[in-house]
Amino acid sequence: MIDHFGINVTDMAAASQFYDKVLGTLGHRRLMDFGQAIGYGTDQPNFWISTFEGVGANREMHVAFSASDADHVRAFGEAARDLGLEILHEPRIWPEYHDHYYAVFVRDTEGNNVEAVCHTANEGD
Repeated sequence: MIDHFGINVTDMAAASQFYDKVLGTLGHRRLMDFGQAIGYGTDQPNFWISTFEGVGANREMHVAFSASDADHVRAFGEAARDLGLEILHEPRIWPEYHDHYYAVFVRDTEGNNVEAVCHTANEGD
């Protein structure tokens, strides 16, 4: 069900130092680093920390739900749109993550960034 989730931090240096150390004790490590976003895990990045300009005390959370294929990702986005919710990023392939990463990002009713993702999609799906 949960593919990955992330939290926003105000001090990336301090937060990454903390998570590098404590997650290392559990056998996890930093797997991806985009500067303002770092992904941790064992085999794939399941937990992310990120920051952005203006991040405040009540920061949004990010959670991604697994989808079996691109059609289900699109259905997730359409269901959110039908409810009148904001589509943050339309469904598409995200090659910066990997070649088959197909996802849609929406804002839930509480202001969180919620994603549906399929890891096996192909361009044109």
